[in-house]
Amino acid sequence: MSLVTTKQLISKAEAVGFAIPAFNVYNLETLACAIEAAVCEQACVIIQIYDRLFTGDGLGSRVAELACAMACDTTVPLAVALDHGSCRDTVIRALRAGCTGIMYDGSTLDISENRAQTKDIVQLCQACGVSVEGELGHIGSAALGEEDQACTPAEEALAFYEQTGVDLLAIMVGSAHGLYKKKPSLKMDLIQTVHQQGAVPLVLHGGSGIPDEQIRKAVGAGIRKINYATDVNLALLQAMAGQFTNDQWSYALDIFMRKPMEAAKSFMMSRIRLLGAAGSACH
Repeated sequence: MSLVTTKQLISKAEAVGFAIPAFNVYNLETLACAIEAAVCEQACVIIQIYDRLFTGDGLGSRVAELACAMACDTTVPLAVALDHGSCRDTVIRALRAGCTGIMYDGSTLDISENRAQTKDIVQLCQACGVSVEGELGHIGSAALGEEDQACTPAEEALAFYEQTGVDLLAIMVGSAHGLYKKKPSLKMDLIQTVHQQGAVPLVLHGGSGIPDEQIRKAVGAGIRKINYATDVNLALLQAMAGQFTNDQWSYALDIFMRKPMEAAKSFMMSRIRLLGAAGSACH
């Protein structure tokens, strides 16, 4: 097994009926957690790197290059993807770094401009053999209560998918990014309608904090990729905070990070199992 495209993983998920977990990573430690979790569960996993990491000092490119190199040495199929790419320049940086998946986010644009920009990104990435995820309807912030925003109409989602040629699509179905202030309620009927009518591989953003039962139902309705960032970060940070309350904590960073990394990996493994992806590398 080795580095593959997001489309290859999504096609496998669609054929079998599970969802691919996509974990955001920021450095060697979080990257190692994601890969170790995938190997332990023998699972297909997408490693994501957020747009802002590709600006400034170019950390995102270095993390992506390392992720691609490590993926090639694993026993499971992994994809490395740009998350919420904001412009063509960032997409090009991610492609040059070896990313095998691009999530282009034109959701803050009006629908016609989003369609045109997304189609342009699809054409660019197809020439490189790279998969593209689009977004229709801006998936907002849970901290601002934006999970209650109007959902993406099914007919608009189906048309956008056909007109842009994206490989997978994120739409507004009642989720949001960050920590929820109240229990979210995913629109299962919308997910099922779009998936069944257009055979659209759908993506759920803001997976952190959504109750397990809703996740299972969403996967059953047609969600094929679920993004996790906030809960990964919380698992790591809470374990780090706990380390400081221990009088025996080590100043050696590699030793200090063992428990936080184990906590993050454990969370990732739990999501892999929840999404039905455990053992998917063997399918």
